[in-house]
Amino acid sequence: MTPDQMRDASLLELFSLEADAQTQVLSAGLLALERNPTQADQLEACMRAAHSLKGAARIVGVDAGVSVSHVMEDCLVSAQEGRLYLQPEHIDALLQGTDLLMRIATPGNDVGPADIEAYVALMERLLDPSQAPVAKVTPPPAPEPAPIVEELPPEPEPAPPVTAEPVRQNKRMTEGGERVLRVTAERLNSLLDLSSKSLVETQRLKPYLASMQRLKRIQSQGARALDTLDGQLKTLDLNLEAQEALADTRRLLSEAQALLAEKTAELDEFGWQAGQRAQVLYDTALACRMRPFADVLAGQVRMVRDLGRSLGKQVRLEIEGEKTQVDRDVLEKLEAPLTHLLRNAVDHGIEMPEQRILAGKPAEGVIRLRASHQAGLLVLELSDDGNGVDLERLRGSIVDRHLSPLETAQRLSEEELLTFLFLPGFSLRDKVTEVSGRGVGLDAVQHMVRQLRGAVVLEQTAGQGSRFHLEVPLTLSVVRSLVVEVGEEAYAFPLAHIERMCDLAPDDIVQLEGRQHFWHEGRHVGLVAASQLLQRPPGQNNEETLKVVVIRERDAVYGIAVERFIGERTLVVLPLDDRLGKVQDISAGALLDDGSVVLIVDVEDMLRSVDKLLNTGRLERIARRSQQATEAPRKRVLVVDDSLTVRELQRKLLLNRGYEVAVAVDGMDGWNALRSEDFDLLITDIDMPRMDGIELVTLLRRDSRLQSLPVMVVSYKDREEDRRRGLDAGADYYLAKASFHDDALLDAVVELIGGARA
Repeated sequence: MTPDQMRDASLLELFSLEADAQTQVLSAGLLALERNPTQADQLEACMRAAHSLKGAARIVGVDAGVSVSHVMEDCLVSAQEGRLYLQPEHIDALLQGTDLLMRIATPGNDVGPADIEAYVALMERLLDPSQAPVAKVTPPPAPEPAPIVEELPPEPEPAPPVTAEPVRQNKRMTEGGERVLRVTAERLNSLLDLSSKSLVETQRLKPYLASMQRLKRIQSQGARALDTLDGQLKTLDLNLEAQEALADTRRLLSEAQALLAEKTAELDEFGWQAGQRAQVLYDTALACRMRPFADVLAGQVRMVRDLGRSLGKQVRLEIEGEKTQVDRDVLEKLEAPLTHLLRNAVDHGIEMPEQRILAGKPAEGVIRLRASHQAGLLVLELSDDGNGVDLERLRGSIVDRHLSPLETAQRLSEEELLTFLFLPGFSLRDKVTEVSGRGVGLDAVQHMVRQLRGAVVLEQTAGQGSRFHLEVPLTLSVVRSLVVEVGEEAYAFPLAHIERMCDLAPDDIVQLEGRQHFWHEGRHVGLVAASQLLQRPPGQNNEETLKVVVIRERDAVYGIAVERFIGERTLVVLPLDDRLGKVQDISAGALLDDGSVVLIVDVEDMLRSVDKLLNTGRLERIARRSQQATEAPRKRVLVVDDSLTVRELQRKLLLNRGYEVAVAVDGMDGWNALRSEDFDLLITDIDMPRMDGIELVTLLRRDSRLQSLPVMVVSYKDREEDRRRGLDAGADYYLAKASFHDDALLDAVVELIGGARA
């Protein structure tokens, strides 16, 4: 390719980008002008878009684009100057020109000279008052008649630098004025993968830090043992060499303690800063995948308008929440079901204008689409003000298709009737048209939404319209999950499928028809061992209660017995290798904070596995454990905090994990408890009356009996200087309440003193 050809190819690519941006402006503006043909701002925006496209097309030598945009600009200028009142025919023609411009700008287009000539002739007829009497039927409200429309002389074309500017502004700048770069999806996925692994790697510093803190405590104990030995040896008459060796030992141990304390502080600071930076990197990489919901709506407003006109209906689409951020993969998969629902609303929902007027409604029907965030989900509500679903007709169709006997169909509730609309091949249309009646109904929508791990529900009010409620995850790259232990391995259940989690006492498990059940929300729920489903050996569980995850998928509800709840985690989804094929009951993998692998459960597949076990009669019973006759003593924790809420929260968390817990209301109360009782761990706040946490830790480290007691500081202060104060005073662990959650506290306690039993 010659340099001139490369330059031409580059210019054509820029023209394609320009056309993409400007035709969106034209489409939105023309649809607004159809409702109010005299909006000055929309007329100006459309005229400038056509004018810019004309100049850009002339620069790159696309004569067809020049011709089409020129006649469109003439029409819009005439409307601006009051010489033409835009009728529906004009809007249709301008929208047709918009589509034609986009085809012209698309490489490999099939637009020929005949198409251009036909369109130019159409526009010239519409601009000629002698051949377009329609423009005089409803003239604009003005005292004088509109002047004769004349062909305006073409304006001088802008210089190349001027016409190239919109390309940079429209495609490389956001609304906030930030520069925009184009990045491939593969590189973006790689960036997110690397950032998640970076975040995981920083978490691996915690065990090293905990080991150094334990080493520091061991050295302190060694120093005390050496002091005791020194005191005992003073009663003996040691020779000079022995005294010097003892002094050297004390000196070396002191130097080791100082060096370890210094390096522990440096590692703690480095780990905290690295964790903060890795979290910001991960959050930024994740945000790069998010796109505004408006990206999936391109052309939907136009589609609703055009489809309505083809059916003889007046329909308008109103959208709320266009800027709601959603993962680009979710957006791509939402386009097809949303298009189907919108076409369904236009065809089935909105009535003909004369029917609406007789019902006391405006002739124009309205479809509303609202997008919002709710509890980590994208919630879409699509409603129309049509006639709703004809329940009697639906009931008759169910009987005619032999889906239910007449007697049963007569007793079906509205909710039960509406579920039939989601059956494969079900349609209320008797005849096949271009829009409906092909048997590709709401079942396709439901299938696509379920692929997104979401749900769709239909509600309707007779004579007032229907409403579809869709809930899908904001992103498929990240899933909020409950991590559990099964057969000494970690598995994750997506929270979207979890009804609840509970502890079952042995007496709560009952035997019904040869199967184990428990009572949950007024119904008996079947109990299944996760170890059997996931083909793992049953782990040793000496807990008094059974840990159960209650999962639900539509009407199917089961309790899955696991060995331990590890906690709630936000996991970056890592797809399984394609060579593995479909792994039973598993959908993907992820990495935990410590770098270990966790498998994400495919709940729908697991429910199918449960049904298979039930049908074959191979479901294993879960042994009901009773309390152990002899139990090891539980470790004791002292919680010192002046906030009742914080005290109770920490006390309940630790009690549920099996620790014995005592509480103190301030530093002085805590100091008295420490001197009178034995504890394995102290958890203290900093800001407290009478004696703050720093004073309490300082006193503790000076006491010969208590100075080796592990100490954790839990404070709202998360500045570096506050962390340094707490650690310098002698704390072994510093946890900020701002980022405090159940798992963080319990994980830290386990790091410092291990499990609840000695």
